[in-house]
Amino acid sequence: MAKNVIVGQSGGPTSVINSSLAGVYKTAKDLGAEKVYGMRNGIQGFLEKKIVDMSEKIRTDLDLELLKRTPSAFLGSCRYKLPEIGENRELYDRIFEILAEYEITAFFYIGGNDSMDTIKKLSDYAILLNSPIRFIGVPKTIDNDLAVTDHTPGYGSAAKFIASVSKEVIRDGLVYDIRQATVIEIMGRNAGWLTGAAALAKCEDCEGVDMICLPELAFDVDAFLERVGKLFEQKNSIVIAVSEGIRTQDGRYVFELTNHTEYVDSFGHKQLSGTARYLASLVSEKYGCKSRSIELSTLQRCAGHMTSRVDITEAYQVGGSAVKAAFDGETAKMVILKRVSTDPYICTTDLYDVHKIANIEKKVPLEWITENGTNVSAEFVNYIRPLIQAELTPIMITGQPRHIVIDRQ
Repeated sequence: MAKNVIVGQSGGPTSVINSSLAGVYKTAKDLGAEKVYGMRNGIQGFLEKKIVDMSEKIRTDLDLELLKRTPSAFLGSCRYKLPEIGENRELYDRIFEILAEYEITAFFYIGGNDSMDTIKKLSDYAILLNSPIRFIGVPKTIDNDLAVTDHTPGYGSAAKFIASVSKEVIRDGLVYDIRQATVIEIMGRNAGWLTGAAALAKCEDCEGVDMICLPELAFDVDAFLERVGKLFEQKNSIVIAVSEGIRTQDGRYVFELTNHTEYVDSFGHKQLSGTARYLASLVSEKYGCKSRSIELSTLQRCAGHMTSRVDITEAYQVGGSAVKAAFDGETAKMVILKRVSTDPYICTTDLYDVHKIANIEKKVPLEWITENGTNVSAEFVNYIRPLIQAELTPIMITGQPRHIVIDRQ
């Protein structure tokens, strides 16, 4: 096959998404790629021909190592939904004209559910055109909600950060002997994988969070407050982890129960913010106690100083596996992670039809949520613990992590 390939990043970034980019770049060059192009700001930037030669940006082995350890999306990202093929064939013709102009033979997209939808649509159009271009998806999302794959790169590091911060917040709450409640808001629109990671804070030197509320179950405000009251009968300081996307029985997001500013992205996703603030206020009002709300927000996905070595290694591997698959003639596939064993932890890569992954959301199994709906099971903890193991320390310069950045266009 000809040797020019292109790679892009899409959706919310993670602390290890650039490790997957490094895996794509290094493997493509090792396998003889003449040019490895990067699309600035994903498919949206590609349509504007914002395309760079990665060799001009990654010149040394140190650059490659810095790329692996730099959080966020080196090439920039987007939230751009391709229309259905029948709705705008001219757009797809434009995409394939640009691919032909750059003599692209393989297209790699690093992202989550919406990104796999892009791979699905482009590979379908390639079939209509009888195009030989190969399209491979590289999994990424801290939400861990991609179907089929055991887990997604980015999740382990975000979970490590959440567990560590939860433990530190618990410790801080024990400083003063007064009644107080802290509500930690954790990302997760429809799936509670991230919030469940707060359970890892419980260990021999920490009693753990007191309540975990996931979006898989309807949220009852009155039952929540009753549970808080029972906890206050046992202890003065309580810490609660809640998913930003928890909803009431009638389908409303909890943050919508109070005044809020609403922003909706191009995929129709509401910006979720204010859940912890609302619940902390309710607790303070009902029990006359001090309360705090903590929104971890983007810290969950950009904390490169808390990267899991397992996670960053697997992120690099899925990038390399995607390139090998394309060079072997595969297309319309996503690289998946297959767990062989949990103890000892062994995980391999494989390929799966992207049509059976795109737009399918994987949620926390209900049997992994405790019967009272306020915690997760030992099975959940055993599933996640191997993913947060070991560290990859940033390269430090003058006391701060050194990152590699691309010039703005």
